[in-house]
Amino acid sequence: MSVDPVVLRRRRWLTVVVMMATIMQALDGTIANVALPNMQGSLSATQEQVAWVITSYIVSAAIATPLAGFCAVRFGVRRILVSSVIGFTIASMLCGAAQTLEQLVLFRAMQGVCGASLVPLSQTLMMEAYPREEQGKAMAMWGVGTMLGPITGPTLGGWLTDQYTWRWVFYINLPVGVMCAIGLMILIKNKASDNPRPFDLLGFTLLSIAIGSFQLMLDRGQQLDWFGAREIVVEAVVAGVAISMFLIHMLSDDHPFLPRDLFRDRNLMLGIIFTAVTGLLMIVTATLLPPFLQQLKGYPVFTTGIVMAPRGIGTMISMFVVSRLIGRVDARWLIALGLGLCGLSLYDMALFTLDVSEERVIWNGFLQGIGLGLVFPPLTTLAFATVPARIRTEGAAINALMRNLGASIGVAALVALLARNTQENRSQMVEHLTPFSPLWRFGTTPMEHGIPVDRSRIIDYLMPFNSGWPYGSVPVDDPSKLVAVWGEELTRQAAMVAYLNDFRVLAVSAVIFIPLLFFMRRQIMLARPSRR
Repeated sequence: MSVDPVVLRRRRWLTVVVMMATIMQALDGTIANVALPNMQGSLSATQEQVAWVITSYIVSAAIATPLAGFCAVRFGVRRILVSSVIGFTIASMLCGAAQTLEQLVLFRAMQGVCGASLVPLSQTLMMEAYPREEQGKAMAMWGVGTMLGPITGPTLGGWLTDQYTWRWVFYINLPVGVMCAIGLMILIKNKASDNPRPFDLLGFTLLSIAIGSFQLMLDRGQQLDWFGAREIVVEAVVAGVAISMFLIHMLSDDHPFLPRDLFRDRNLMLGIIFTAVTGLLMIVTATLLPPFLQQLKGYPVFTTGIVMAPRGIGTMISMFVVSRLIGRVDARWLIALGLGLCGLSLYDMALFTLDVSEERVIWNGFLQGIGLGLVFPPLTTLAFATVPARIRTEGAAINALMRNLGASIGVAALVALLARNTQENRSQMVEHLTPFSPLWRFGTTPMEHGIPVDRSRIIDYLMPFNSGWPYGSVPVDDPSKLVAVWGEELTRQAAMVAYLNDFRVLAVSAVIFIPLLFFMRRQIMLARPSRR
């Protein structure tokens, strides 16, 4: 079937504009992270206070995401999407111009609210613009934006902060936002529902309280020692009560905030689980790797970004390849292969040492990028293959929300595990740090005031882990010198072991859900390339 050249041209331009909106929102979730120390100094804030710059964005975006579907149906996708892009751009400029921490936190919250609808509505537009047999290709192109943003955010943020100031982390959204808003107004016709559902204020309020409390608990838990702090206990209780009341209300109300039909679709429900897992793998790895490279390996910010960049390159290459395979190959096998490659990459990361080479980190990231690229396009296509068009927008909003929640849960859990394991590992090592320990008999050439350190055996004694050692010999005649000379290195070694434990947890998370894939229905229609 031939395609009208005008329709084809409009579709291509729409794809470009939609990807701009998607990348802009996805990028801002991580781009500001690396600039936090600079913001802290510029705004005279403590580390705890400046963390609200990230928290306010995450919490406000999570609360507003479920609302995107209802607003799009009630007022039309064009009106909501254009308003969101304009609001997001204005909020970005205000963030860049903020003079106090309070202003910055407020404007970041505005950014989160305005940007919450960009990803789900962009996905809906792409699925509506392409016929079913080309939706795999469309989701691959759109997926580049959703996955490339979080992956490249730290790199771009670090470069902008180093070369200019942290304010350019926000100012960079201005040209993109203006072009995106103009393109959307030209290319999209507004179409609102003739018979919209009534707005369920109680349901939305309960869901917002549950999501907001849960996100606050995850974001502040590690900082406040989790359930040892009253605030975290209160937030957990509020989240649990609110979500329970929301579920009861949703099952009993005639017009619930989230249509019950969404939860009857098996593909969508299983797809949401895998979306959360994908978000966990993508964001948590991107969160753990920069401090590992900077603090333990000593890489500067820009070098860290360069070393991590091949992960994004692998994702893009893989997505463009897999877009040609969707419909010809069972999407479930593509997803399984992608998760398997992610698991293999993370297992290799669990074997890293402090002497790991840049080349190994680069190739590992590239392999992980290929795996992530194999997962996302077929997963999105398969999850929405059986969803009715009338509730597709709400489904896209819930899908986006679960991706963010999966990432938030993963970051909170594994960062907490990292901190706890680092402390425990260091305590175990310090127990052996005495002048009378057999440790000091290691080496081959005794000296008058010290014994040479055997790099290959010293850490094997302290813990079952082998890594590099920077010192040639250590004086043993003064016990107080032991902590001074060895303390920093022991902390470094303890942190390394903790990172490896986190990477093992991620490796298991990547593969443990694979059997669930085969409870999903196969895609209904095989792809047939259009003749032009």
